[in-house]
Amino acid sequence: MTTWTRHLGPSLVLGLALQAGTAFAQAGETVRIAVIDPMSGFAAAAGANALHIFQFLAERESKSNAAGVKYEVVAFDNKMSPQETLSTLKAATDQGFRYVTQGIGSAAGLALMDAIGKHNERNPGKEIVYLNHNAIDPTMTNEACNFWHFRFEPDVSMKMEILTSAIKDTPSVKKVYLINQNYALGHQAVKYAREMLGRKRPDVQIVGDDLHPIGQTKDFTPYVVKIKQSGADAVITANWGPDIALLFKAAKDAGLDVAFYTYAAGGPGAPSLLGDYGLGKVKYVGTAYTNMPGESTQIRQAFEARYKEDFTIPSVIAIYKSLSAAIAKAKSTDPVKVTKAMEGQSVKTAIGEVTMRASDHQLQQALYLVTWGKTNKQNPDGREGTGNTWIGEKLYESYVSSTPTTCQMKRPG
Repeated sequence: MTTWTRHLGPSLVLGLALQAGTAFAQAGETVRIAVIDPMSGFAAAAGANALHIFQFLAERESKSNAAGVKYEVVAFDNKMSPQETLSTLKAATDQGFRYVTQGIGSAAGLALMDAIGKHNERNPGKEIVYLNHNAIDPTMTNEACNFWHFRFEPDVSMKMEILTSAIKDTPSVKKVYLINQNYALGHQAVKYAREMLGRKRPDVQIVGDDLHPIGQTKDFTPYVVKIKQSGADAVITANWGPDIALLFKAAKDAGLDVAFYTYAAGGPGAPSLLGDYGLGKVKYVGTAYTNMPGESTQIRQAFEARYKEDFTIPSVIAIYKSLSAAIAKAKSTDPVKVTKAMEGQSVKTAIGEVTMRASDHQLQQALYLVTWGKTNKQNPDGREGTGNTWIGEKLYESYVSSTPTTCQMKRPG
């Protein structure tokens, strides 16, 4: 496999505004970000990891950024519940937060989008912006799109575009099994897998399609037995959290010999359960990978040295760089001005050049297909004490990962 080096295009030019530096009206201000994610329950580990990443990068970005602002991060536990999300949003607004982030659970994300839209209509001058770090239901940037919502992680369709492109180029894959969580993300993954495989590899048979309750299955052995019996040579899954880790455990225990094409194999807990299982066969699509050349690896290493956990959400890097650039361009931390400045904006980040598509507020960026493999000279840092790591297999430029939108954006005024 080849380690791919990103060749970045020209960065966003902020012109004379950036040269003004501390002359900006907002210089020295503190921008407070509410992290509304699960800090307890099924997804607590993912929520804590997201919080730590936001805190770490807030400290790093506060030292030097285009706008001269400081960042402060506070956690609000939504227990991954849409109802709790609304309660925590109320608590955050009562405390004066104008920027919120969420990304663990698309149902909670959709509830947050709707509530923020209504809040902003009722409270001119007190608008809130939603910076989405990992809730990837395509609905959020299509029929439910919202001027106050910006998504920095590739959505379900973008990730499936890459996974099915990889399968298209792998003739040995002839029979695919779909296994996903029974909620919005899982349903969308099934939809796009069927549609895109039908277009790119009509010869591939889908030999199974299971939807299971999210966070409730403790033993995936019955599903693995079905996969074995189906004769599948590949599995596509958008599972995340304990559900992907426990699926790997059952597959490893049963000696299931298939390729895995996943969304979240790199999440907390999954690498340790993989161990030496799936080397060269377990893949996921992401915005970066473990030993990627350049600044992203320096950031990851510094984070992991402090927190003793994996840096799993590279999209947060793009959030801070995009927000700082938009504040600098707007010469203000006011959410209305910043939101308008962020539309169509391109910035250079440690994970590459990214552009916020104005039509639907979905970040456009190149994506990597990465594969589970042994550490080596080019990829020295392992994951979760396994001696194995995620190795960059192929870079897909943004024109490949980009998917169309049906968004009809309603803008203030």
